[in-house]
Order: sequence, then C-alpha cells, then structure tokens
Amino acid sequence: MPLTVPTPRATQGIVGATVAAFLLLWAYGLRAQEAYAYMAGMVPARISGSMVVTRGLPVLLTPLSATLLHGSVAHLAFNMVMLYYLGRYVEAFLGVPRFLLLYVVGAYFAGFAEYITSPASTVPVIGASGAVSAVLGAYAIYFGGRKAGEGRILSSHARTVIWLAASWIGLQLLTGLVLNGPHGGIAIWAHIGGSIAGLLMAKPLAPMGRN
Repeated sequence: MPLTVPTPRATQGIVGATVAAFLLLWAYGLRAQEAYAYMAGMVPARISGSMVVTRGLPVLLTPLSATLLHGSVAHLAFNMVMLYYLGRYVEAFLGVPRFLLLYVVGAYFAGFAEYITSPASTVPVIGASGAVSAVLGAYAIYFGGRKAGEGRILSSHARTVIWLAASWIGLQLLTGLVLNGPHGGIAIWAHIGGSIAGLLMAKPLAPMGRN
C-alpha cells in the first residue's frame, strides 16, 4: 500500500535532541561524558539497589534518558541514520502519539532486557539502539512484504513475528560474539528487548483499517 510520508516531526525531534545531547557533553569533555553515563545511563545495579549514584536521575527514568547518550560519533551516527530512515515511515503509518509510545516502550523493554540478564552489572548501558530496534521491528511488520503462510496452529501474523524475532535475535548474538567476544561491549540484550517490543506492539498500535 503506498504511503505518503509527511515531514517526520517526531523522528526529527528525537534525532535533533539526541545529537544536541551528544554535542553538549562532547563540548564538556570526556570526564563529563563518563559522569553522565552513570548519572543518566541505565545501570542495572542501580535498579537492583546494589549501587548508589549520587546526583543521578531517578532510576526509573534512566532507560529513557540513556537513549540520549552515545559513546562515539560512529555509535550516534549509526543509530540516528537508522532511526531517521525507518522512523519517518513508521511515524507516517502510526501517527506521532503512537510512534512516540513505540519508541519509549522500546527503550524500556531494552533496559529491562539488560537488567534481567545482568542485574548486578555496574556498566552503564547507553545509546538509542534498543528504542531504534523497536522501530525496526515495527517497520518489518508494516513494510516487510513477505508474509508467512497460514498454518494449522499459528496465524500468519504470529508466524511472521516469530521468524522476524528469531532472525533479529540470532543476528544480534552473532554480531556480539564475532565483534566483541563473549564478554563484548555491545548491549546485545537491549537490542533484542527493543526489537521484541516493536514486533509485539506493531499490530496493536496500527490504526484501524491498517492492521
């Protein structure tokens, strides 16, 4: 179905705010970037209560505030290019309120996935990758083209979600192992959590007549 893509104001707003946050911290230097990673990044140990950060944001806000923080220009650029390319279509399909809800829920799913897999970790999880993964998951459902055939047990949509989730999770795990080793620095589970959120929320969020 052809989709007219108006100016993606929400997507542009998120990209603009994220780039502005990166430039502001970059101007303050490396120490400021490291300090804010603990103050506004998602630290699993803060949620479990085994670590206390003075002057940090409320811990329940950190899965969202972490999306504004990035460790390098490459990290920022990859996430923002992906977000803008995919987000403009998903935003046009869903409308601004639903798109923002998808992004926020994706960020929290990403944070939750990192927490349940390493609740004692004191390493800040930063970046918009989890939220962007949610947008990617929804994009795959809305514009993926190929649909799994009807089965005796699972519907076409259910089978599509399962195959997309399995493929994305496998890709993320493989990327982490190849590039970083078993103890690598990519927040793989944040990507997985965000993508699952997008896959699961795509149909419920779709406007009537488009699902």
